[in-house]
Amino acid sequence: MSSILKRYQQLSRLPAGNYLFSKAVGFSAPFFAKIHPYVVNLRKGYCEVKMRDRRSVRNHLGTINAGALCSLAEMTGGMALDSLVPGNMRWIPRGMTVVYHAKATGTIRGITELQAENIQPGDIVVPVKVYDEAQTLVFSADITFYVSLKK
Repeated sequence: MSSILKRYQQLSRLPAGNYLFSKAVGFSAPFFAKIHPYVVNLRKGYCEVKMRDRRSVRNHLGTINAGALCSLAEMTGGMALDSLVPGNMRWIPRGMTVVYHAKATGTIRGITELQAENIQPGDIVVPVKVYDEAQTLVFSADITFYVSLKK
């Protein structure tokens, strides 16, 4: 079991455990802390992360910035992938293709769902969908992660 998934399972049982886990992720990967993510659910092959619309993630149009959306997608996809990668393997993002479907405003949530049989050394494309509060798809990303054996 991945260490991230194990930590989530331990903390999520506690009162405010998801909040504590979300803060811990931001502490260990400081760039993600900038978007103030909240991990709603993490299990094998599945991750859901929310992000509130706040001034610090907005662009000049008053919508959520493209960089914040990409960070949310990378965090969501990376944790879903990590929950499935065996302990003798590692991964790193290699590229991302994104589509902006609608203006992103309000609280949004990124969701990734993967199947364990797709995990093998080499490039793996992880799809991430981002929805607004009305369940409208506002953003999608296909993130290519390179998976390899640990040295």
